[in-house]
Amino acid sequence: LLQVVCSDRESVVMSHRTIHLFRKGLRLHDNPTLLGALACSASLFPVYVLDCAFLEGAMCLGALRWRFILQSLEDLDTRLRALGSRLYVLHGATAAVLRDLVTRWGVTQISYDTEVEPYYARMEREIQALAQERGLQTFTRASHTLYEVKRIVKANGGSPPLTYKKFLHVLGEAEKPVRDLSAEDFLRCAPPAEPDHEQAYRVPSLADLGLEVEFEVLWPGGETHALQRLHKHFQSQGWVANFSKPRTVPNSLLPSTTGLSPYLSLGCLSVRTFYHRLNSVYAQSKNHSLPPVSLQGQVLWREFFYTVASTTPNFTKMEGNPICLQIDWYHDPEALVKWRTAQTGFPWIDAIMTQLRQEGWIHHLARHAVACFLTRGDLWISWEEGMKVFEEHLLDADYSMNAGNWMWIFCPVRFGRRTDPQGQYLRKYLPVLKNFPSQYIYEPWKAPEDVQLSAGCIIGKDYPRPMVCHIEASQRNLGMMRHVRTEQQNTAELTRDVADDPMEAGLKRELQEEEPLEGAEQHGRSKRFNGDADHKSRPRSWTPETLQLSGGEIIENITSALYYINYFNM
Repeated sequence: LLQVVCSDRESVVMSHRTIHLFRKGLRLHDNPTLLGALACSASLFPVYVLDCAFLEGAMCLGALRWRFILQSLEDLDTRLRALGSRLYVLHGATAAVLRDLVTRWGVTQISYDTEVEPYYARMEREIQALAQERGLQTFTRASHTLYEVKRIVKANGGSPPLTYKKFLHVLGEAEKPVRDLSAEDFLRCAPPAEPDHEQAYRVPSLADLGLEVEFEVLWPGGETHALQRLHKHFQSQGWVANFSKPRTVPNSLLPSTTGLSPYLSLGCLSVRTFYHRLNSVYAQSKNHSLPPVSLQGQVLWREFFYTVASTTPNFTKMEGNPICLQIDWYHDPEALVKWRTAQTGFPWIDAIMTQLRQEGWIHHLARHAVACFLTRGDLWISWEEGMKVFEEHLLDADYSMNAGNWMWIFCPVRFGRRTDPQGQYLRKYLPVLKNFPSQYIYEPWKAPEDVQLSAGCIIGKDYPRPMVCHIEASQRNLGMMRHVRTEQQNTAELTRDVADDPMEAGLKRELQEEEPLEGAEQHGRSKRFNGDADHKSRPRSWTPETLQLSGGEIIENITSALYYINYFNM
């Protein structure tokens, strides 16, 4: 198709001087926009604009994410140089930089990938305005998603499908990847060298941006590492075919998922390449896992959230969001700081938040656990506050995914203990507790004084006491959430679909009595966290929404209409 389009423009094919603007899509495999631009150009300048004000304003980037981006740019530059080109990195506001380059380089065309985020849409309008003003051509394709989201919305009658089940009904065939780029593609499109271009357009260092990261690199950025990780996982086709998301372990010391989500988020890895590699494995397997829990199902969840986000106003906010319940959250800056700095007094929660800050990645069930603790489970603080923290630290943070899924209630003690009874995960990320016996490490406040002394950690001094009484807080919050759902039933039903639930295999069962947490701070028994009489006793039976994990932990399904947390994490 790209070649046909270019042949129709034969008179201008060899005359275009093109800027290809990288934003996401930092790769050379399956890059239809770049491939098409090369086919229609005599010279092509691969450009990345380091618009720090835009990036930090739109995405709240932390140092770990900046490091991942810069590593990805360095890798892209290396791969481009191997094909006879290079990456031009410039600093400033994107529109102003492009305006200057159009004049300086005699540019006649700008190419870029189409994105769904509102801030990228605003940028694209500025590019189109510049093109119209200067008489430029623009060339754009959608390549960050498996499907073109506008087509899915159109197939659904002009509005996005708000349930996974409806989404699957309107998908159709996914486009296949385009061929990889080669040196031959760049041979006739090499831009002329400029004086001092090596220094003027180099990828900056963290120090250049005034940043410093003290933690080691566990997730190197870039297409090279993405493809290596993809190849490694597909060497075990049995693991790929039988992958089931609920069976992965949230507190394993090594990721029990693919770890590809950071690379997909930044476009270092093509989702179409990944998806069709999966299809090839499935075609050779008699029995394989199925959506929504399979790897293929995870990709489709990603597409689902991109589609919904593309047409939902204020998707990352509660106010003005038509599919989000309006909840009167508590404003408690002190509690929020304790949560984000791993000082809640609940070791499993604090270990997860420590891993997030140090590594920029946590398992999806761990994400649900800390998110639930912050919001409806314990602290009743808005999901928007938690989303900002995730957006700052998670390498795979994404506008659509970080604001787009479900939330479950997890006990901040028992679920971690079931999956890691010896507490090895806690000992790694909370070394202050490493000498506690396994029977106490998840609830160190219950340890006798002599045990605490022997472990070299006095609770309340060396490690905080629990900031809330979990049983009281969760009972009260559960009652408040049910009240909200009853009052706003129409909104809650918008995204209601049991088939959406990746834990759908679970069955309701009678809730086991949970022992109140001893040793909680006094304010944990204040009016805020003491349930009213109606919420003092936990119901003995649960609704059909109640689901059970394979480990036996009870969770409650809440649809994405309530509030959001990142689920897609591969």
